[in-house]
Amino acid sequence: MNQSADLLGADGPFADALPGFAPRETQIRMAQAVEEALAQKKSLVIEAGTGIGKTLAYLVPAILSGERVIISTGTKNLQDQLFFRDLPLVMKALGESAKTALLKGRANYLCLHRMLMARAEGRLPGREAVAELEAVIEWSATTIDGDLSISSAVTEQSGLLPLVTSTADNCLGSQCPQFEECYVVRARREAQNADIVVVNHHLLFADMAIKQSGFGEVLPGASAFIVDEAHQAPETASRFFSETLSARQVNELCHDFLAESAQVSGSMGILREPVENCLQKLKEVQLAISDRMPERGSWSQLMRDEQVRTALKELDCSVRKLADAVNDMHGRARGMDSCIDRLAELQLQLDRFDAEQSSGEVRWFEKRGRGFAIHITPLEVSTPFNAFRETMDAAWLFTSATLAVGDDFRHFTQQMGLDDAQTLLLDSPFDYPNNALMWLPEHLPEPSDAQFVPALLEIVIPLLEASRGRAFLLFTSHRALRLAAKLLADRVSFPLFVQGEQPRSVLLEQFRDSGEGVLLGSSSFWQGVDVIGDALILVVIDKLPFAAPDDPVMEARSDMLRKSGGNPFTQLYLPQAVIALKQGAGRLIRDVNDRGALVICDPRIRTKSYGSVFRNSLPPMRQAGGRSEVEAFLSV
Repeated sequence: MNQSADLLGADGPFADALPGFAPRETQIRMAQAVEEALAQKKSLVIEAGTGIGKTLAYLVPAILSGERVIISTGTKNLQDQLFFRDLPLVMKALGESAKTALLKGRANYLCLHRMLMARAEGRLPGREAVAELEAVIEWSATTIDGDLSISSAVTEQSGLLPLVTSTADNCLGSQCPQFEECYVVRARREAQNADIVVVNHHLLFADMAIKQSGFGEVLPGASAFIVDEAHQAPETASRFFSETLSARQVNELCHDFLAESAQVSGSMGILREPVENCLQKLKEVQLAISDRMPERGSWSQLMRDEQVRTALKELDCSVRKLADAVNDMHGRARGMDSCIDRLAELQLQLDRFDAEQSSGEVRWFEKRGRGFAIHITPLEVSTPFNAFRETMDAAWLFTSATLAVGDDFRHFTQQMGLDDAQTLLLDSPFDYPNNALMWLPEHLPEPSDAQFVPALLEIVIPLLEASRGRAFLLFTSHRALRLAAKLLADRVSFPLFVQGEQPRSVLLEQFRDSGEGVLLGSSSFWQGVDVIGDALILVVIDKLPFAAPDDPVMEARSDMLRKSGGNPFTQLYLPQAVIALKQGAGRLIRDVNDRGALVICDPRIRTKSYGSVFRNSLPPMRQAGGRSEVEAFLSV
């Protein structure tokens, strides 16, 4: 046995450090595999079923390795949990004193310079922002790390946040008057000196993208990278290896020009007209896209519309006129220089969208509230990701409860270019046959039928009565979610918690506290949500979570697969949907003592030939023969 295995055994330190700790054979196997991969600098992909204790299984060998290790998690909440709870607990049990650091993206940290600018200008998005700004200023005098994401001074949805945080575009860097007090700089310095650095996928892949561009790296060099919740990695990598131009980016730059003109004598008179012209042309693009385009689509679809095409061309011209107006202002103030550099980058981005499209990319657009964003996305991320991996002499571990389709890891490993990786599949130790029941209802209409949601609720409402609420209803679309919420409002007595009505964290807290709630959620509630115990005993999934047919990136990747002789459905759509379904089903049993029922209402899981792929990828739950059996199970 290796060192990790001994420590996680019956006589190891965790038996005393963790209440209820018991050795788990699968956890020990995972820890052994991780220890070996770290020592030999291998690539390893592990599906670790719920309940294995994968965090402990990788933290123990990571700390014992004595090497610098970067650990990346799927969300900021998991990042905070790992840093503030799990790491201190493991180090205390091991008697180790590794130096740790928490590093988030710059949008999480207060920017003192922009906070002072916001107070001086008084250009705030609403009345509530005035009180929020005062709360932030007061909080800034006491905070140590400047992490707004864990403060109570401002909410995640606040319109004030962009005015008191920085972006890579508007950060003044070493030219900033507050550079020595900068929280981002401080966090990065601590990361550079730490043995274990906890980041999230957004920061990890953003840093890789920056390094690809030749601008250096934020993260310190490491001997090992551990990517938890790795099923999110391909999509996150795709986003950060993309190039994006958004309405918000142009709008903020224009307003920053006006703000900085107060520092440059005579510039306000020169800049006001071209800036206002830019903002007017941006508004015309926004209106054209809002009125004439779907929620998202291909670049060619955008360019086929004459009004949109003309508006974008006029915006391009107004940006060039603004560049001419500021041509002689460089070197007169640090903030103005930063704006001029951002304007030059904006021109380059517009030029790239004008240039001919390459075969390895897809160009597309999406609406964002009243704004929009246009993207250039690589058709595959394995090439840029491997280019980064090759620069690092490091071990790579990817782990999640959902990476394989059945026992096949190829969908994930091919996406990430991990042809050299070893794989390990470890099933959950939970007693699914006795503690979980799965029902696949018959006689429901096809998901495309207009009566699908009403028919679904007719079979679900009696189950809600049997379970006394305590249910998640998970939907694949916001439209179906809103319809279900409307139809349920007058038909059940249990409190309804509907995604979109409040922030996710608030909804979850209220759901847990209610003791009989029914939570209706879409994509963001299918993963990363833990409700342990009796508060959740029923999970209903409306449809198999296939990607939307109008997704321009998926369409382009499908075309690429077809041209190479592949099958887009079996190689792309099906495996992605299987992994997403496993995530949704995984909300039900989160602890050894949990019990409950899973209901999947899409008839295709029974009637289509590919239905067996979904069924065989789910935990081994006992199958119910009908609704009465489910009601009896829930009523216990």
